[in-house]
Amino acid sequence: MQASQTLMRFAVLCAGLALAATPGAAPAQSVTVAMGHALLFSLDHGQPTHVREAPAGALPAAGEMLVAVRPMLGTTMSATGNMPRGVRYRATLIFANGGTGEARACVLPAGRQTAFEHWPKAVVGVRLDRFRPAPASSACR
Repeated sequence: MQASQTLMRFAVLCAGLALAATPGAAPAQSVTVAMGHALLFSLDHGQPTHVREAPAGALPAAGEMLVAVRPMLGTTMSATGNMPRGVRYRATLIFANGGTGEARACVLPAGRQTAFEHWPKAVVGVRLDRFRPAPASSACR
């Protein structure tokens, strides 16, 4: 029974991901990256837009972010930006049982740089929201 519930929750997560990636869709409040996936997206007034699955080896164009979530020692997320300013955001872990938990997230630096996050627990996805410009002197929060 529990395996079917986990599968159902994952299907709902993927359906939400597909909806968020619909071309021409209005900016979303958040973007959810499912475990084992990578997404490219832009920000429009702090809202993710033009969300799409990233092909292998992709790099973000000017004004884009690339976020990947992998199962390494729990959960590892890499975020590569190509933004004129650093970006702060909130990360929420989504667990297989449907529960969530807010996670520490560092600022994504300006330019084409990568920030790595690691959380010891396994998740089915990571939801990112509350995107905003970061002060020049920002680091982790």
